[in-house]
Amino acid sequence: MTVNGITTCRGFPRLPHLFLWSIVLLIPGGLLNAQSGEPEAALESAFAPHSWEEDVLGEGFEQITIQQPDDYEGEVFITLVRSLPEGSLANGRAVLYVHGYNDYFFQTEMARRFTDRGYAFYAVDLRKYGRSWREHQIMTNVRDLSEYYADIDTSLAIIREEGFVWTLLAGHSTGGLVTALYADSNPDSPAFDALFLNSPFFEFNSGFFTRSIAIPFIAWRGKSNHGGTVGSEEISLYGKSLHSSGRGEWDFNPEWKTLDSQPVSYGWIRAIREGHQRVARGLEITVPVLVMHSDKTISSSEWSDDFFTGDAVLNVDHIRERAQKIEAPRLDIMEIEDGMHDLVLSREPVREKVYAEWFSWLDKISGNR
Repeated sequence: MTVNGITTCRGFPRLPHLFLWSIVLLIPGGLLNAQSGEPEAALESAFAPHSWEEDVLGEGFEQITIQQPDDYEGEVFITLVRSLPEGSLANGRAVLYVHGYNDYFFQTEMARRFTDRGYAFYAVDLRKYGRSWREHQIMTNVRDLSEYYADIDTSLAIIREEGFVWTLLAGHSTGGLVTALYADSNPDSPAFDALFLNSPFFEFNSGFFTRSIAIPFIAWRGKSNHGGTVGSEEISLYGKSLHSSGRGEWDFNPEWKTLDSQPVSYGWIRAIREGHQRVARGLEITVPVLVMHSDKTISSSEWSDDFFTGDAVLNVDHIRERAQKIEAPRLDIMEIEDGMHDLVLSREPVREKVYAEWFSWLDKISGNR
């Protein structure tokens, strides 16, 4: 999106000139049409024996597809990916990673960092994202962020079924928003023991008028017209900074994590805004929390190597200010110099710092529950 001069990946929708959009949105729009599609094979119940199969990431990664209760678009699926440590390293602890908007799990380096330390690593592709998307669904479509709670519940239940007794819940960007809200909604849950938030999406990165007038108006329209859309498709500089086809060093599926911004539904805007309002009121979380973010926001509409040195999606001041409202038995907020929006995709010296701080924090809090 372009807000405050930033053009981003579909790692959030482009919302240009929202004053004009707020006028256009006075015209009622029809719901987007859903197309029917057949689910792929090898579905699992969350409470049945699981037949893990090799994942698209290749050796060392397995996945299962799990059917969830139907929603307003029909059948719903999630995909759980895992990578296990060697038996001699296993420490009985696990990680559940939740991706961000316009995203899916592909960060194999992150998984291997954990398995090398004896953690079992799990990642869920949420409903309507990545491996879990089906043709009858609008990709990423959601009307309430609590729809994802069932996906997290199912994933955490499987981790416990597989014998892991301590679990870190980790979320990036929109996944950070969702996991923070989930933790607030599930106090004293035995299913997770700590929370890590990587550049959580706690506020729209936009000016006062957009946040105070245009977005509330779109959210209001979303109450009755979930499927109306706002935004446009545009190749993003943030996407270019990540993918190897541009200027980045990472390979990922551009159909699951697109290199451009995309229109989003009024219902999605409404759901995100309601989540932001909850965060602004202050969350109460009963496990230790670590929030990490970059030291600066990148605001540029033209390419430069600065995109490798800051957050080109969110305003880091918003992240820090909202994170300070969290009440937890232990809350740590860390600023990472030259960190990119997804900190674990930063340049190599920076992500080394990210992992060093992350594991140092885990060593301090593990078992303190």
